[in-house]
Amino acid sequence: MTYTNSFPQKQSKKPILWLWIPRLIVGLLFIFSGLIKANDPMGFGYKLQEYFHVFGMGFLNDFSDWIAIIICALEIILGALLILGIAGKKVAWGLLILIIFFTFLTFYSAFFEAVKSCGCFGDAIPLTPWESFIKDLVLLALIIPLFIYRDRITPIIKSLFTRNLLTLFIIIASFGIGIYTLYFLPFVDFLPYKEGNNIPELRKIPEGAEPDVYEHVYQLKNKTTGEVRKVTDKEYLGDKLWEDDNLEVIGEPESKLIKKGFQLAIPDLIISDMEGTDRTDEITSNPYYNFIVVSTDLTKLSPLDFKALDKINTTIRELSEDYNIRAILATASSSDDVNYLNDQMDLVLETFYVDAVPLKSMVRSSPGFLLMLNGTVVKKWSKYNFPSKEVLIKNYFDKIQ
Repeated sequence: MTYTNSFPQKQSKKPILWLWIPRLIVGLLFIFSGLIKANDPMGFGYKLQEYFHVFGMGFLNDFSDWIAIIICALEIILGALLILGIAGKKVAWGLLILIIFFTFLTFYSAFFEAVKSCGCFGDAIPLTPWESFIKDLVLLALIIPLFIYRDRITPIIKSLFTRNLLTLFIIIASFGIGIYTLYFLPFVDFLPYKEGNNIPELRKIPEGAEPDVYEHVYQLKNKTTGEVRKVTDKEYLGDKLWEDDNLEVIGEPESKLIKKGFQLAIPDLIISDMEGTDRTDEITSNPYYNFIVVSTDLTKLSPLDFKALDKINTTIRELSEDYNIRAILATASSSDDVNYLNDQMDLVLETFYVDAVPLKSMVRSSPGFLLMLNGTVVKKWSKYNFPSKEVLIKNYFDKIQ
């Protein structure tokens, strides 16, 4: 008698070819988005702080940089694993949860005008909240079929050992990029204070540049009927409505931006001394070597920060004996905080006051350091890689002697 196996055989489901379209688009976009933000986790951290403020979660501000690194790494990991087809079901769940979260944030930001720029692609590709919301809706539409057919996301690499090794590499690399750039500055600087940029030039409006165009809306009340209507300034002037004694202007006209004109790359830089005198042009146009030490909040200096400031303070003191250089400390802190720092290390740096917003854009480190020559940013360093006096002399100061 011959026995046959009556139990049904488990058959693997065939992959769906068209699923590769959303798989590639979503995977590549998540990798790109994660890499762009991982290039500047501190900048993304500043954006997260805006969201924390909106939702009353300011207690997370001190952890914003590391939360930024985790989010960036998750995007890269999920995008890469999706394309490779590794852990397809878990990746599909992760993508769905992440995109629902992002879509909620961008809608909230757009509808309630809570945050002006979402930071989805960092400073490389600024998007308005509504643009970001539409982008997230498109991604959500692409992720839904991936989630529905998540059991059809098959790996392109057959070897389990190779898949595990590749997954480990992706995880380490994804976190490693963000950690490295947090400590040693972005690989690519998309900000106006990047190396090679001339600061005075970026603060000037070029000749012939178009200004912003505004439309002014008036509320006119008919004295006889009491009817109130709104008219634009063109209608008000073109129809000579001001000549009608029966019409009365109510309140102040509303201004509405209808066309953006030329936008300065650096619109908000003001460097003031202790008396409040604007010294911006004097400092940024210095024809000689100029060190700018950026420390936004002196009350948050760690022992490592004190050590970095002490190092540059000592270096400047020694260099100034032989070279014509100027060195300033740019901070948003109070004079009391500056005096306390001066008592700790006998500062040779001149102290100037700058708003926190431009300081955060100057260098993604606090403290951070800029070397300028004739208004141009020559080099930038974080607190972790400021060079020795000998390196500065060899690479910079001796070259113009």
